[in-house]
Amino acid sequence: MSDNEFRDDIFATPELAHGAPKEGFPQREMLPQAAFQLVHDELMLDGVSRMNLATFCTTWVDEPARMLMAETLDKNIIDKDEYPQTAELERRAVRMVADLWHAPDPATTWGTSTTGSSEAAMLGGLAAKFRWLAREKAAGRTPGKPNFVCGPVQVCWEKFARYFDVEIRQVPLSPGKLGLTAEDIAPHCDENTIMVVATFGVTFTGLFEPVGEISDALDRFEAEHGLDIPLHVDAASGGFLAPFTAPDVVWDFRLPRVKSINASGHKTGLAPLGTGWAIWRERADLPRELIFNVDYLGGDIATFNLNFSRPGGQAITQYYEFIRLGREGYTRVQSAIYEASRHLAEQIDKMGVFELLHDGDPHKGITAVCWRLKPGQSFNLFDLSDRLRTRGWLIAAYPLPAGRHDEVIMRAVLRHGFSHDTADLLADDIRRALDHLGAHPPTPSLNAEEGQSFTHNATPAVR
Repeated sequence: MSDNEFRDDIFATPELAHGAPKEGFPQREMLPQAAFQLVHDELMLDGVSRMNLATFCTTWVDEPARMLMAETLDKNIIDKDEYPQTAELERRAVRMVADLWHAPDPATTWGTSTTGSSEAAMLGGLAAKFRWLAREKAAGRTPGKPNFVCGPVQVCWEKFARYFDVEIRQVPLSPGKLGLTAEDIAPHCDENTIMVVATFGVTFTGLFEPVGEISDALDRFEAEHGLDIPLHVDAASGGFLAPFTAPDVVWDFRLPRVKSINASGHKTGLAPLGTGWAIWRERADLPRELIFNVDYLGGDIATFNLNFSRPGGQAITQYYEFIRLGREGYTRVQSAIYEASRHLAEQIDKMGVFELLHDGDPHKGITAVCWRLKPGQSFNLFDLSDRLRTRGWLIAAYPLPAGRHDEVIMRAVLRHGFSHDTADLLADDIRRALDHLGAHPPTPSLNAEEGQSFTHNATPAVR
């Protein structure tokens, strides 16, 4: 029988008569249908992304967004001479984000799309470092070791500190405190502090840090010490929530102390993975030293990203979401997710074994629910997380950061596509898991320390 006679059934082809190449580079080619089937079938072993409540990232997009992504796979957003309309849509989106965050003049402020909030955060940090260096040079001082002050932050800020030789002064937690507070500013800032990073949606709990209070504390610090320390807001998760669902919370460029903001479009901005935004309050807040001009793609192109070539589809699709939904649509969509969050929180609270740390209140944090276990239970949260995996739910359990590292919590991040009914399904599965763990207590060998080591390392850190 010839090879062609096998083509009616891909699983009967010679290519699928053996395993997929796994070690070295393959020698022979294969039918594209066979290669696709091999990769497609292996990916069935991944979890269902919409049931992954540990991730912050978009797991549902509509069909027009998918079409735009497919149509723009070959467009390099950095090549603004060849793809001027892609560049124009990015510029429009930057102005829209600047307007959303109350920049003094959205039409003239500097901003850029990025591959995610981690890149955007590092750009904000680099701008703060260069502004500090310029200040020290203008004052005739020899710069010391630069530092920045923060509370519990996502790992990108630890990377920034290590990669760019900046000391990170991460304020440890204390009883009753789950983030950076105004009281932490004076003891940790000095003449070498390039910025304070306030997190608007702490990774560990989903809670907003009090940006306005921190800004006031920096004002008082300047009055007492003569040091003008800027504020950078890491709004990776909250930047596309509060403007629509808690507009009275002042955290953005309405505070003159805030010089830069980063956010993930691919989190609550509803854009596909690979979308971030960095915005500066005014043009003067982005040092010219960070801007490079290149002419080898045709024309003279200004760039101030850490990445160079990258697809244009993410920024294009973010612009599509902006004009599709507008303020009214974003308010409606984000409010629905908060309603599902509050409903889930109510269900969890009624179970009687948990203490809520964040109940999905839009004025307090992002669309997430965070809880810890009340004392006296025969199981721990790692056991519960493991049990929920049997139903397909991925919900992170992990210890809090330094200062409260002995406390373990769980956090479920709700995103577009998580409905009231889905919350009911999850709540039912949590109840079943509690019944199972009550009837079959875990063996002592599955202790909290082992669970912490496995589960904390497995916690997603995608930005």
